[in-house]
Amino acid sequence: MNIGKPKRACTRASIDYTFMWTSINWDIVNRKVNKLQSRIAKAMSDGRINLVKKLQYLLASSHYAKLVAIKRITSNKGKNTSGVDKEIWSTPASKFKNAIALSNKGYQSKPLKRCFINKTKGKKRPLGIPTMYDRGMQALYLLTLDPVAESILSKTSFGFRRYRGTRDAGQLLFKCLCRDYSSKWVLEGDIKGCFDNISHQWLLSNVIMDKRILKQFLKAGYIFKNNLYPTKAGTPQGGIISPTLANLVLNGMDQMLKEKYWTNSVGTIDKQYNHLKVNIAFYADDFVITATKRETLEEIKTLVEEFLKTRGLELSRDKTIITHIEKGFDFLGWNFRKYDGKLIIKPSKKSIRKVINNIRQTIKKNRMQSQETLIRRLNQIITGWCNYHNHICAKKSFQLLDQEIFKSLWMWCKRKHPNKSKKWIKKKYFKQIGNRDWIFATEDKRIKLATDFKIKRHVLIKYDANPYLPEYTAYYEKRRAC
Repeated sequence: MNIGKPKRACTRASIDYTFMWTSINWDIVNRKVNKLQSRIAKAMSDGRINLVKKLQYLLASSHYAKLVAIKRITSNKGKNTSGVDKEIWSTPASKFKNAIALSNKGYQSKPLKRCFINKTKGKKRPLGIPTMYDRGMQALYLLTLDPVAESILSKTSFGFRRYRGTRDAGQLLFKCLCRDYSSKWVLEGDIKGCFDNISHQWLLSNVIMDKRILKQFLKAGYIFKNNLYPTKAGTPQGGIISPTLANLVLNGMDQMLKEKYWTNSVGTIDKQYNHLKVNIAFYADDFVITATKRETLEEIKTLVEEFLKTRGLELSRDKTIITHIEKGFDFLGWNFRKYDGKLIIKPSKKSIRKVINNIRQTIKKNRMQSQETLIRRLNQIITGWCNYHNHICAKKSFQLLDQEIFKSLWMWCKRKHPNKSKKWIKKKYFKQIGNRDWIFATEDKRIKLATDFKIKRHVLIKYDANPYLPEYTAYYEKRRAC
């Protein structure tokens, strides 16, 4: 059924909201929203800022955009997490009803619900959770902001962007470091409390979106232990629009380095020569800068500190270090290091240790569960971890993971049956499948082996590929098919 706004002759009480939501043709809705987003991206690429603002207003007022926004916040991982008003929109009727209710007229955001999530080394990260309505407004205005961001963000920024990810950042660093004549030194950059310290004034002065709405997002405040606290800096870490705002804040660092260290080739204007091999790869608030000399990176570090200072940010002293490529460094869960002149990227020791501990804890928590339940939960962990690392040199890491899983499973079996023989345990829980024996399996399910995941090299995305411009539609379809 084609969707549309309820007829004026109908009273709101007489509308079947459940039917209206379930009968939405999402192909039509997405096509309408994408069309306006493409126009915004084209106008931004052409530098027509006034047209961009008009199109943003048009999209924010669109019934189709509101439906997409509500669908996004009610289908992600946080869909069952409420804000300070303790509301969640779990029924089709509540989703459609609140999609109609989304409006910027007189909009005033409610305070965030403050909670904390565990980090490594016993630290905790503050998280601000908006109400469902505020999340809907953020998702709506993200639809208007994201085409702008994709048109102006750095070509080597890969965090929280459509069709870009950690693999692209890793592949870029491989290209920058793999040759004999490549950079020998890297600056591992980490921004201290990035989301908590971003300057509100910088955001309000530089982000192209409705300033009044943006101010409501930024100045919402938060409630902790029944006390209301103001937010003087930063963006809400639980907000759906925050990653894009953070990307915009950090945008321009690569251009600053390019203007200083790249020089025009002799006799040309458009071609530039990067004689110091200065390159940067971004993923959210983590970045790596390469150069041929340590002294160059010391100078760059000072420039980056000045760049961040104007945005209310600073580098973390503990995590921002300069390293030689032969010593190696960790980035996004991978270790980059040259062995006898050859660059090898493999899962970091920290990443391996984390997944092994996760598997051990899962087995320990499920000691009373059935074998099928344990297999299902372990397969989720194994699949996720192996898919993340299956484009690098991870064969030995996969073998190690299989060994550790087998040891833990054998201990699980022995604890369940302390009085049974090894032969009996083996016959009950392990099977021979093909040429492989000792496979932890039932009649219907089997444990996945990490070594069964094939290693496949990732192809770096085209730097200029904008997902909102129609000329790149065929390119992205081809990438998805691979």
